[in-house]
Amino acid sequence: MNNYVTEAINLKSYNLNDADKIIVMYSKDNGLIKGVAKGIKKPKSKLGARMDLLVANSLQLLKGRSMDTIVQAQTVNNFKKTREDIDKLMYSSYVSELVVNFGEGTEAISKDIYDLLYKALNRISLVETKKDALIAVIKFQLKLLLFMGFCVELDTCLCCRERVLDEEMFFSSQMGGIVCIECNEHLGVKLKMHHKIRDFLEAMLQFDFDYESDYDRKATEKVCQVCFNLLDEYIKIHTNRKTKTTKVLQELTV
Repeated sequence: MNNYVTEAINLKSYNLNDADKIIVMYSKDNGLIKGVAKGIKKPKSKLGARMDLLVANSLQLLKGRSMDTIVQAQTVNNFKKTREDIDKLMYSSYVSELVVNFGEGTEAISKDIYDLLYKALNRISLVETKKDALIAVIKFQLKLLLFMGFCVELDTCLCCRERVLDEEMFFSSQMGGIVCIECNEHLGVKLKMHHKIRDFLEAMLQFDFDYESDYDRKATEKVCQVCFNLLDEYIKIHTNRKTKTTKVLQELTV
């Protein structure tokens, strides 16, 4: 009766003692969970590579007083191609870090977040170009923000509440979206945004994760990098948490 089964993706781990590790996972049924992987450091561990980071497993866990114990694990997807490419590995680490940062208290929407994370990791693993990996991350950023109630306003001006139809507008990370040219005369937001960038971001938010639109096909790596940076800055401001992976990604783009 103390056993339960769930699907979960390994996000983080740390040592418990000489033989055991604690694995932080995001589960389909219970959100963020921690489980003790007993004997994982031993050469003949039954759990083995199943407890590596960025692996999706079907798990059986034993409920404990302070922490659950991982009894069995069957790999669903190890996103193998991710480990063959440094860009893929870092983008996958980035989305997993966002889930660690956002994941507390999300049990009510854990299936939505789990499915989003799984699709992002799988897509990143399978893409052929850095541009397509970035698109997967951008979709993840936008849809996770939507689930968490931090959705970016991309349609109407945050000041006058009128729909913005101009070719240019301004984007405020502090305010959480776009500002029209007229209102910005008083606000003084510095970051200009062209309507094509806004339209691209709207498409990434609205379309299903797996749907490849004309926006996906026509976007350039440079446009995707601009959008990724914009959303990453927005996330940092509204969560008060910096992602460690971002610094590494910045170094890779230099």
